Amino acid sequence: MKKLKNENAIFKEALITGIKYAEDRGVVKFEATDSASEKLLYVYRFLVYDKIIQPLPEDQVSEKALRHKLALWYSKQLPKDSHLLK
Repeated sequence: MKKLKNENAIFKEALITGIKYAEDRGVVKFEATDSASEKLLYVYRFLVYDKIIQPLPEDQVSEKALRHKLALWYSKQLPKDSHLLK
């Protein structure tokens, strides 16, 4: 698993986008008390359910792998000249 440049910043934007996507679809309403790990897992499972991203094998599902998977998904949506990719 090759780490992206600015992966942490890309992941943060990916999580925000994923949360907004799930809430806009009306399937979930996140609370302020929900942990980032819970949000990450829910967004990942929801994106897999909607067939937006490919699922990882269950034995490879970890917080680190999910963060990387969401960052990859979001990085592919960014324009080539995005500051997050530099």
